[in-house]
Amino acid sequence: MSAATDASATLARYRAVRREVEQAVLPLATSIDGRRFSFQASLHGLALQLGGYVILEGEGGARLGQVLDLHEAVAEVGSLRSGSADDGALESRLRLRVAEGAGVVLDGPPAPFHDALARPAITDEVRVWLERTAPHRARLAIGGLALERGVPFALDAGGFDRHTFLCGQSGSGKTYALGVLLEQLLLKTGLRIVVLDPNSDFVRLARPRDDVAPAQAEAWRRRAEGVVVRAADAPEQARLGLRFSELSAPSQAALLRLDPVADRAEYAELAEAMRARPRTPEDLAAKAGELSGDLRLRIANLGVSDLGVWAREEAGSVLEDLDDPRIRCLVIDLGSLPTLVEQRLVAEAVLAALWNGRARRRPVLVVIDEAHNVCPASPEDALSARATDHTMRIAAEGRKFGLYLLLSTQRPQKVPDNVVSQCDNLVLLRLNNAADAAYAREIFSFAPASLVGLASTFRQGQALIGGKLASHPALVTFGARVSEEGGGDVPADWARAGS
Repeated sequence: MSAATDASATLARYRAVRREVEQAVLPLATSIDGRRFSFQASLHGLALQLGGYVILEGEGGARLGQVLDLHEAVAEVGSLRSGSADDGALESRLRLRVAEGAGVVLDGPPAPFHDALARPAITDEVRVWLERTAPHRARLAIGGLALERGVPFALDAGGFDRHTFLCGQSGSGKTYALGVLLEQLLLKTGLRIVVLDPNSDFVRLARPRDDVAPAQAEAWRRRAEGVVVRAADAPEQARLGLRFSELSAPSQAALLRLDPVADRAEYAELAEAMRARPRTPEDLAAKAGELSGDLRLRIANLGVSDLGVWAREEAGSVLEDLDDPRIRCLVIDLGSLPTLVEQRLVAEAVLAALWNGRARRRPVLVVIDEAHNVCPASPEDALSARATDHTMRIAAEGRKFGLYLLLSTQRPQKVPDNVVSQCDNLVLLRLNNAADAAYAREIFSFAPASLVGLASTFRQGQALIGGKLASHPALVTFGARVSEEGGGDVPADWARAGS
């Protein structure tokens, strides 16, 4: 037999032995504290999944766990000898490719264990555990577990007394998921909601979808009677408007680009003129007597009087709606305002009013969609800077006054760090941007980094939910909405092949 043939035979034998030993590796888990476990298993026919559920059967009975780390590893288990001593025996180290991982114990005796057999949990085992550990507070049925088909998943409504961060790239299902959350909060809780809606995505929140069952649609209509939408193009009584006199002095100055030191004469003149509480900028001159040429020119050159957002005649102001107990959910359609100045002015005024009314201690969920535009980390003007400042104050101190944030964005790094870091709940949908994913792993330490890393693989509507909202970091698929969706994508008919 030639040396080449002998080497090939030795290699084939080595591979066969290695495969046989690899297939024989048992999925065994060990825990030294009864709370966390590590395991090793065969890569052949591997049934355990990252984020999935396992039953650990061993000392002290069975335990339910969740896999939070899973990777391929190489283990050296000995050597393989070929040939005889007379022929010059060859000895090779036997290295096995195995699966190694770690996880947490969700249920079972809180005691250490060794070499517990790990197997995938069946659907009923996971369902029974979720039902048994469900909170006594309202449960928000948002969909089901992504890795356990047929197992419904509900959030703990009480978790919304912490700030919540929802992020996902365009097309991930972020807006749809936010709609599911709002519907469940309206259906199952008494929490008041204020929505800053830059893209007009929630203007039809009170309307049931056409494909919803009649009984369900009627139930939603009754529940949604307290939903009020304020839009710039709505009829007079529902129109989105502000009164100039309602704005704080710093807000007025920001709108007029006045600095209290550099423009001290105009700033002081404006403060004096506001004693007459003019409803609109047009009323400013009429009710406050003669204004200096500089202040008049500033108002005219900036086109402040021409903004359509002013509540003229007897029309109400959106700030009055914030105090109306009949309104359960107020949707402020910023997207209906034609200019960025008006959108930023309304957002700033609403956030300021919520913060200034904090002493009333009335629980309110403040939903800021497209938060990177409403409260940006790098504001472009004084109004945006003030909106960001209000958001940071609410994030830092709002909870003790009943002000809870729900921020939704495509770009988490464009929202101020000291706002994001105050969020104790995470709803993470698909996120392909590597920098954003790394940022999320760093700042949301309560969410396992390995599960955050899966975000680039999520399908539309899939998400990782962690924090007080959930019993554990869960991979979920959002269910169907009841209400109609606003906004919508531009039709892609242009992409069809020509005839």
